[in-house]
Amino acid sequence: CTVIFIRLATRDLHKPISILFCNLAVSDLFTSFSGFWISTLFITNPDITIFGSKDMLAPYALYTTSILSTIYNLVSIGIERYLAVAESMRTRFRVARNHSIAVVFINWVLAFSLGCLPLMGWNCLHAERSISVLYSPFCVNYLIFIAVPNVVVAFIVPLFTYLRIIIILRKRKLRMQACGQATGTYKSAETQVARTSISIWLLALVSYTPLFIGVIFDATNQRCHIDLYPGVYIFRNCTAMLITITCLGNPVVYTLRLRTLGAKLRALRCLPTNRVRACTI
Repeated sequence: CTVIFIRLATRDLHKPISILFCNLAVSDLFTSFSGFWISTLFITNPDITIFGSKDMLAPYALYTTSILSTIYNLVSIGIERYLAVAESMRTRFRVARNHSIAVVFINWVLAFSLGCLPLMGWNCLHAERSISVLYSPFCVNYLIFIAVPNVVVAFIVPLFTYLRIIIILRKRKLRMQACGQATGTYKSAETQVARTSISIWLLALVSYTPLFIGVIFDATNQRCHIDLYPGVYIFRNCTAMLITITCLGNPVVYTLRLRTLGAKLRALRCLPTNRVRACTI
């Protein structure tokens, strides 16, 4: 909520990346709210969070929607940063405010469409055979359909985009060195982007890998709920805690160092065109 308030109170909201950051904070807020809802249900009636109930469909659907929205936002931010850095080199496409708003809209439509499928009938309230053990009354095939492609996207796309950013900055630094110009800005920007990129990727890796492992375990498990109690459900709770830590870590990674990183990226884009052309020749 603090991140959203600060974003709305400043003049930087018109920037495309700021819109994506604010939307990421909204996704984290939804994740925290849905996690609190599930925790409240566990306090009032622990059995429905283990054996499943119709009352768990709505909070689990909101939880899934918020996680999907966070993943799509992380991917969108990575792509936007790549386009911002690569803009002056090989592409004339520039991300505008309308593009960010459209991406935010598409992300939420896709997240709600996939996350609310159990509310539309894809659940196992009346089918015990394929019911999930960890997230009853979700179906195992639904969890596989949601988790596997989205977790792969959350790992591969940001890793590719941020590696490309680092490579582009390194090439620019070498080009400036060949022309005998100062490369302090490039070196500083390259270090900052590398640190931020590693933090982003490791945070997603640590947060969503246990969730992916839980879904795989759910798909291969043949035992009933009571046989897995309490160890497996402790693992499920730890997974939820890691996702909550991601909600706390995102503002630290994206907000506290955004001004410094943004200034360095703008400095790189604002280099005189004639110097770049001269270096190219």
